[in-house]
Amino acid sequence: MPSVRLTDVGLLVETQPPRPISTILLTNDLTEAVMDEAEALTCDLIVSYHPPASSSQSNDCVRVGSTTGWWPAGGGQVSVLLSQALASGPCRFKLEFKVRNAEELQPITEQLKKEDSKTTLTHSVNSCEAEGLVASVLCSDTALPSAVQTLLLHGVASQALAILKTEQPPLPGHGQGRLIVLDQSVTVATAVEKMKSHLGMKHLRLALGSGHTLESTVSRAAGCAGSGASVLKGVRADLYVTGEMSHHEVLDAVASGASVILSDHSNSERGFLAVVKEKLGARLPDSVTVAISKADRDPLEVV
Repeated sequence: MPSVRLTDVGLLVETQPPRPISTILLTNDLTEAVMDEAEALTCDLIVSYHPPASSSQSNDCVRVGSTTGWWPAGGGQVSVLLSQALASGPCRFKLEFKVRNAEELQPITEQLKKEDSKTTLTHSVNSCEAEGLVASVLCSDTALPSAVQTLLLHGVASQALAILKTEQPPLPGHGQGRLIVLDQSVTVATAVEKMKSHLGMKHLRLALGSGHTLESTVSRAAGCAGSGASVLKGVRADLYVTGEMSHHEVLDAVASGASVILSDHSNSERGFLAVVKEKLGARLPDSVTVAISKADRDPLEVV
């Protein structure tokens, strides 16, 4: 049985004892048919974009140039992220409160440190010294209830206590979806043909925007691999391109004046496996074979 490495929103890894890897199979979905194929090929490792029987969406936070960035856009385009990804890290809260002086602040600081060793505290003198000190506490989400209780027990009035959730810094170039602004507009019909060619599909689903025809021009296109409605919602564009959207999400897009191209979920992602194969091949020794699954396919088809 080959070991399995699964990637979706983040990285899931099945632990295995260290052993040599000579054959890797890439797949979008790890179905029974793909597993049978892997066993027939005596693969040592499977890299799957989706975990088995996954219900999660696949709007991965990746650098432009990955799954979504792999889609064609035409020449001279400007491409920007639609949803900025933030650095990973524990959730932190900032508590701001007032005390009369440093002597009153000291026992509060000591108590907070006892409850959470990772708590950091800073304070500054208010512009009006009569109002005392303004203190600021950073604590983890698990330490928040006890920190608030400590402040209240030490006489910090609840109306003078502000609690703010801090955000992690953005990851430059990482995020979900992208907006493409073309230097030269194309028609909806041309955009459809470009996507057919790029995805290797004979048929796509198309919903024309309100007042649009196949000859309507597209100068702004927004796309997201997988199930991208939540990322595309509200984006001003002539065309939305994604794998799947619900009936009402399509109606909302059409009413806003955007045409919609749907390829079905995994069809919008599977072609990127060729890019993964190329990147792995450039980094692995020649003794390792990287193959793309032939059994992997979208469960939906046009009949």
